Amino acid sequence: MKSAVENLTPTRVKLNVEVPLAELKPNIDAAYKSIAEQINVPGFRKGKVPNRLIDQRVGRGYVLETAINEGMNGFYQEAVRESEIIPLSRPEVDITEVPEPTATEGNLVFNVEVDIRPKIELPEYSGLEVEVDAVEATDADVETALDELRGRFGTLKVVERPVADNDFITLDLTASVDGTEVDAATDLSYQVGSGTMLEGLDEAVTGLSADEDATFETKLAGGEHAGETAQVKVVVKAVKERELPVADDEFAQLASEFDTIAELREDLTKQAADSKVVEQGVQARDKVMDKLTELIAVPVPESVITEQVEQHFEQGGGNDGEEHDTEEHRAEVKTNTERAFQNEIILDEIAEKEEIGVEQSELIDYIVQSSSQYGMDPNQFAQMLDGAGQVPMMIGEVRRRKALAKVLELAKVTDSNGKDVDLTDFVRPAGEADESASSSSSASSASADSAE
Repeated sequence: MKSAVENLTPTRVKLNVEVPLAELKPNIDAAYKSIAEQINVPGFRKGKVPNRLIDQRVGRGYVLETAINEGMNGFYQEAVRESEIIPLSRPEVDITEVPEPTATEGNLVFNVEVDIRPKIELPEYSGLEVEVDAVEATDADVETALDELRGRFGTLKVVERPVADNDFITLDLTASVDGTEVDAATDLSYQVGSGTMLEGLDEAVTGLSADEDATFETKLAGGEHAGETAQVKVVVKAVKERELPVADDEFAQLASEFDTIAELREDLTKQAADSKVVEQGVQARDKVMDKLTELIAVPVPESVITEQVEQHFEQGGGNDGEEHDTEEHRAEVKTNTERAFQNEIILDEIAEKEEIGVEQSELIDYIVQSSSQYGMDPNQFAQMLDGAGQVPMMIGEVRRRKALAKVLELAKVTDSNGKDVDLTDFVRPAGEADESASSSSSASSASADSAE
């Protein structure tokens, strides 16, 4: 078999393939066997009909057509391997020549147009310079963290005053559409300002005291009247505020593994500092990716992007309704899809250059993290991925994250005050440094996948 590649665009090629009749013979033999199982000829059992009788019954041309149809995918895949391309779209096949049915020589000639993964040239990415915001953990950050911890152990007490932000209230709701009551609920608990109920509720209850009511308009989010404008009456039954425990040694022993409030504050101070490093790490990671996309031109296959955008809206990406399937929304989705495609190409190429691999433990960690986002059991989530054939996709995602972490590890990061930023703990979490140091000869263990 002969094949040649004709580049149509940076992301689309035409494969010209020529298959000699001799190489078609195994497929022709298989076609005879298949047809012999399907036809009835008096005096012959199914599957035992001679080829000459099959030619008489269905014609040699039909046999040849069957052989070509059955063998086409194999010839195409072989041409793909020979040309070392990575197809991204469904191939468009055009058969231009077939051997004559009675010929002993000849060729099957066809061409295939297909979108392919573009090839890119990586620049020198070691030492990329990025600047992040100068951040520093303050006493206020520590106090905020301490108050949040105290809030977990706080108690609610009824207060005789109007509702204020962050108060906890007990309320009744009655919703009406065009004067007809459509829904009602009593003794609901709600924290003012959380935004977990109806739009407009916070404004309506703020300033009310117990046993006072207000009416506001809102758009219903669920039920048979979803999307309709309703008039909602809210009655405040009780107003409560959270009473926080005193931040002392007793509280430290209750809420943590520490014996004193001083030790707890010290730990919260370290956590606050670590969170600032994470903030800078995330910002640096995004800026490094922006730099890479600026430096590397990645051609985008239009048809592939269009197909992904259509799938986005067909699968409900239009955010509950056709009103969101607008020209502006489609343009935004297209831009995001193109950027995601470019990022994937760049990071895959870096992963190849750095010889980055994925350990089973890293894949398991990623699956556990992803399962929590969907509220699923990790084992069930892993089984679902395996059944859907999505495990290779997950491996690719982990590999790309590690590639980005590697570039970030090699980058020169400074803050807006000109101070060098050490992101070692961000790109290589505690516990992984020793492992990577002991196997520094392996590029695949040179970076961690914490650049998430």
